[in-house]
Formats: sequence, structure tokens, C-alpha cells
Amino acid sequence: MEKVRYGIIGVGNIGSAHLESIMKGKVPNATVTALADIKEERLRIQKEKYPETDFKIYASGSDLIEKGSVDAVIVATPHYQHPELSIQALKKGIHVVCEKPAGVYTKQVKEMNRVAKEGNALFTIMFNQRTNSLYRKMRAMIQEGAIGTIKRINWLITDWYRSQSYYDSGDWRATWDGEGGGVLFNQCPHQLDLLVWVTGMMPTYVHAHCHFGKWHDIEVEDDVSAYLEYENGATGVFITSTGDAPGTNRFEVLGTGGKLVSENGELIYYRNEVDEREFNRTYRGGFGQPKYERIVVETDGENPQHVGILRNFTNAILGREELFVQGEEGLDSVILMNAMLLSTWLNKGIKLPFDDDLYLEELNKRRRQSSKKQSQDMILDTEGTY
Repeated sequence: MEKVRYGIIGVGNIGSAHLESIMKGKVPNATVTALADIKEERLRIQKEKYPETDFKIYASGSDLIEKGSVDAVIVATPHYQHPELSIQALKKGIHVVCEKPAGVYTKQVKEMNRVAKEGNALFTIMFNQRTNSLYRKMRAMIQEGAIGTIKRINWLITDWYRSQSYYDSGDWRATWDGEGGGVLFNQCPHQLDLLVWVTGMMPTYVHAHCHFGKWHDIEVEDDVSAYLEYENGATGVFITSTGDAPGTNRFEVLGTGGKLVSENGELIYYRNEVDEREFNRTYRGGFGQPKYERIVVETDGENPQHVGILRNFTNAILGREELFVQGEEGLDSVILMNAMLLSTWLNKGIKLPFDDDLYLEELNKRRRQSSKKQSQDMILDTEGTY
């Protein structure tokens, strides 16, 4: 195989951006041979944009998978269809790039992971934020022991501002039956993934307060505050919203040996001269604390985002490099999203792992009451929104 033949399922906002990246040659050794979308107008727009390319056109992702003669698919549909279409492709031996989130509820994601594990096709989740040099450096430093034992993890991520027009751009958006959730499911899968990937730790307990339609005329959550507990005794706070302007993006991981802070495009390392636990045991001066050094951390500066994931996936299919993101890792962020909503719905803290069937039961209660919106079908420019 000299080039990987991709089929793109869903050519809305992000699907059309992936198409453009490949068509502009940003993903060497990749070509797009097939497109699918349930909306004919979207397909017409792409055919007119690339008149020199004879895409095979399909009215559904299922048809593309069955008839598209592709090596790999990019699944960029509404969230509920991510596992369904990925499973279908994986069973046929077609490699899969699944857009985030991996799915809406843990039960469907676990089934997708099972199918992926049993097959031979490669499977990845579009966790493009993992390519950011700041987060890669944070992960490496934590693994190397730069901050000692983690004690506290805080992420204030509110620079997701969205106007009502954004939510009105698609009839599936911000509904329980169409999208399955709000800011946690659409904007924050990346941060919830990084919360686990960067620190190497998964919470064991979540107590969250999700506000539904607080800042917008929508069914789902647009403002979330969550408290987290970890097996080693560490605690954390995760706060997000699509209603804050100006917003903040500050990710802080504190350990016994210091802390790392990612904010405003910088990574700052506060390095304790003495481990805090040792200082606590040995210091005899009453008032006082460990001295520390403030260091601006240098990174490799690379941040290829979506294109980086697609390049890696293409090269992994061709046997030229290892797969950067294992698709099965998409489950962790779905667990956290589900735990935060379940905590709010039941008005209590949730121990992980929770009952998958209980979550699905609670979600389906809301799906039955969900209403389809009247909306303008628009393809929005996603550049700079991640």
C-alpha cells in the first residue's frame, strides 16, 4: 500500500476540516476517495469545492463502510453514531479514526473497545490535544518524578465560549437525543482525557454539579463544577463552561516536589528545594515553607493538532511508526463525563466504576423527553476553536 484511502463519514464542521487537511496535502500518503453524509447539501458543497476529485458519494456511513473500497474511515458524525459506525468498520477490517467523544455512554464504548481488541484493524480517537507540546511535556515531567507524589489536580477550562447561534447551527446539537450531553461531551473530552493521560491517574470518586441550559436555550449542561478524589489521597477540581467571556484555561498539577502550571501558552515549573513531606516532618521553625524555584519550561514547540493525529495514524497503517493514541483509551473521558452527569442527576457522589446500566437508564429518561430543534444547517469554521 502506497497511500491510505480514507472515507470521511460526516462532512459537517470537523469532517470538512479533516477533508481539507488531506486535500491540501497536509497528511502525506493519505488520500480521500469516499464521502458520506445524510444531508445531500453538505456533499454537494464538498464536490463543488474539489471538482477535480471523483469522490464516491454515499448517503450513509453504513453504505460507505460496506461499499466504499477504503482502507480507513474518519467517523465525524453526531456522538451516538461514533461506536456504531466504528464497530461496523472494525468488523470489516477497516482502520478507524473516531472523533471525540468515543461515545455517549460507557456501555457502547466498552463494546466498541471489545470489537477493536478482537480485530486486526488500527483504531484511534481524535485526541488532538495530546499533540500539544505543553501537555506532552507535563506528562513526561510527571512520569520522571519532577513534582513528586501528586496531591492536587485543578483545571479551570472556561475558554469555550459559545453563542446561541452555535447551538442553533444543527438540529442535533445540545439535545439529549441528538448529542447526549453538552460542554462535557462536545468541548471537554480533550481535557478529561488529558486529566488522566497527563497525570497517569484516574479518579475513584466524583461529585459534580452540572447546570443545564444555564447560559443558553439548550437541554444539556453548559456549566459544570466537579470535585474529584484519587486512590492515593489526592483531590481535584474540574470546572468548565461555554458561557464565560473572557474565559480561562489553567491546568495545575501539584505534587510533594512542586507543581506544574499550564496557562497562556506557557508551562511553569515550581520546583521545591525539599520535598514537602520531608519538610513537614523535619522543619522546626513553626511558620515557614519549602523554598522553590520558578522555571519557565522549554518544550519542542510542536503542536500539530488534528493533522498530527492523522499523519501518525496514516504512518501507523503503513507500518512506519507506532500508533500515538490507542482508541481504547477513549473510554476514560466517557467514564468521567458520565460520572459527572450521574452525580448531578442522583444528587450524590459517585464511586468509580459505576453501574453502566444505571447511567444508560437515567440518560434514556432524558432522551424520551428530548425535542428536536428547528435550526439552520451550517458548516462552521473550526479553526482556532480547540
